[in-house]
Amino acid sequence: MRNEVRWERMFVDEIEAAFAACPVAYLPYGLCEPHGPQNALGCDGLRAHAFTRRAAELHGGVVAPPMYWNVHEQGIYATWGETVIGQRTPWLTALPPAMFLKNILYHVRTCENWGFKAIVVFSGHSGPHAQDVKQLQEVLQPHFAGRLVFLLDGDFPEVWTGSSGHGGAVETAMLWAAHEDCTDLSRLPEPDAPGPHFAMGADAAQASLRRGQEIIEEIGDRMGRLASEALAEYDRLSPPRRFLTYENVEEIWAESVEPLVPSFKSMQPLAEGQQPPPEASIWRRNWAPPGKW
Repeated sequence: MRNEVRWERMFVDEIEAAFAACPVAYLPYGLCEPHGPQNALGCDGLRAHAFTRRAAELHGGVVAPPMYWNVHEQGIYATWGETVIGQRTPWLTALPPAMFLKNILYHVRTCENWGFKAIVVFSGHSGPHAQDVKQLQEVLQPHFAGRLVFLLDGDFPEVWTGSSGHGGAVETAMLWAAHEDCTDLSRLPEPDAPGPHFAMGADAAQASLRRGQEIIEEIGDRMGRLASEALAEYDRLSPPRRFLTYENVEEIWAESVEPLVPSFKSMQPLAEGQQPPPEASIWRRNWAPPGKW
């Protein structure tokens, strides 16, 4: 008997059995974004799917189809892109922050309506919106019976120890382990080649397939344990449920989330020490939303 946990690849009897055994839903998010010439553009989403899949395999649950549209191009993100990507076409699958967060609300709504008791959101793409995602969880929880667990890469800081971060040895190792055909170290630039190297971390050449495999196992296990704790909390609280319509979701957004959007970290123009992208830069085009800054 196969141990399939991916929602889109399960038969009806399989998803019903998995749900009965462990009513946990995992929602993986990522972004198509440069992570150096050695990594496929879907790095963030491919890793997120691998982590959540391993969590469900180890601890039970169902993994929703990954979402490859995420926050970028605006404010702090655009200034970062100017520095580490430059003027090449970045091939991003980007959304405005509010649209991304509203998507999460709608996705959680579906999981709530089908009876999942714990709903784990995990984004392999992080940045200033990490703070906003945590705030979104806090704001949404009173509207949902299912226990919400919103996580991002930064919630597992120890796996990044000693790495240059974005597109570096650790992130490259993660993708390599998740999908071996999506990392190719032969594509790395020569050590003395001038950059920027399409958002590649300085230590990318030190990536280890084995370390990537260890990280997927470690994060999958820890995420599954957090889901189990949320499931136990649901059973302890036995919160009342209601079916949420699209109209209900729009009301929740308008009353509880939309007033907070202007203050979100992802909506700010610059981080400390940053300067706006030059007027002629491709990153200037979406740096400031209409009527702002």
